[in-house]
Amino acid sequence: MSPAPVFSEPDASHAGEFRLAGDWCGAPVQEVGDALIRSVWVAPAATLDLTEVRRMDIAGAWAVLRALGAERDIGRIKARPEHLRLLDMVASADASRPNRRSGPGPIRAFLERIGRGVMSVAEETYGTLAFAGRLMVVTGKTLMDPRRIRWASCVSMAERAGLDALPIVIVTTFFIGAVVGLLGVNTLRQFGAEVFAVELIGIAVTREFGIVITAVLLAGRSASAFAAEIGSMKMTQEVDAMRVMGVDPFEALVFPRVAALLLTIPLLTFVATVAGLMGGALVTWSMLGLGPNFFMTRLVESVGATHFWIALSKAPVMAIAIAGIGCRQGMLVKGDVLSLGQRVTAAVVQAIFAIILIDAVFALIYMELDL
Repeated sequence: MSPAPVFSEPDASHAGEFRLAGDWCGAPVQEVGDALIRSVWVAPAATLDLTEVRRMDIAGAWAVLRALGAERDIGRIKARPEHLRLLDMVASADASRPNRRSGPGPIRAFLERIGRGVMSVAEETYGTLAFAGRLMVVTGKTLMDPRRIRWASCVSMAERAGLDALPIVIVTTFFIGAVVGLLGVNTLRQFGAEVFAVELIGIAVTREFGIVITAVLLAGRSASAFAAEIGSMKMTQEVDAMRVMGVDPFEALVFPRVAALLLTIPLLTFVATVAGLMGGALVTWSMLGLGPNFFMTRLVESVGATHFWIALSKAPVMAIAIAGIGCRQGMLVKGDVLSLGQRVTAAVVQAIFAIILIDAVFALIYMELDL
């Protein structure tokens, strides 16, 4: 069993000298070290004799240095060379610790946070405009020379982003159409106008819910996938390798994804609209006894196809926004997994925000046009 750390105070034969012995290692050093500090501080000019110390670790060295006070004067210590080297190393490490700076006041911190937010928005806006400009240039070059189009990538992306999303789009919009029908029937029943639930379902589904729900689902599904795919290629330096080989990443990675969503969102919007109308028709049939023939006749006569074409006019803009945001966030990924996760999250959030903003802008425009 290793001897415990001990020290003896100065006596007549060792004036002003504290002698340490035993193993100054581990947890036992804490209590003995505190006692040594109290004793040495009473005699500021005292010296320490460590020649009888068998072993010493960093904890023991730190206890000895603390006993010397703030100046850490190792010249007051007599010890074996290996112990002196350890003490010198610990003293150097203690001297190199950076001083803690007091943080800014709450008002200054608040203003700095606002400033950083404004700068972040400005940088994000500038980056988005630069990305959109470069995408427009690549699109123009590709359309002028169709041989540059990578048809295999476009078809593959269209299948993954569009056709594979059909089940979730159909199920979601069907239940949303049913919910709109339930709310409409229950609300209009108070006024004895249940039959107008058909118009409510038709306008809500064809004009808004069909395109918006489709776009939101693709924002969560495709924008995140685009960001993750391109981001992983950035992490493995595949994008850099493409540039070295003379391949434009925008032409090989971004354009096929934008083209795929441009092709598939109108199709998904049509399918979503049909599924939503079916959900509403099922509710009116079960609650009001209005059969499918009556529902379709009233839908054609009172609602028409204008609202559907209005919704379809939003599809290309939302497709470009979803694909562009997903690809841009993927291009911004750095070399670590944390950056990848942050950019995938940012892609989904920004895409959904862009969808709501685009829908609001179109609503204001069509309201001014009385459509």
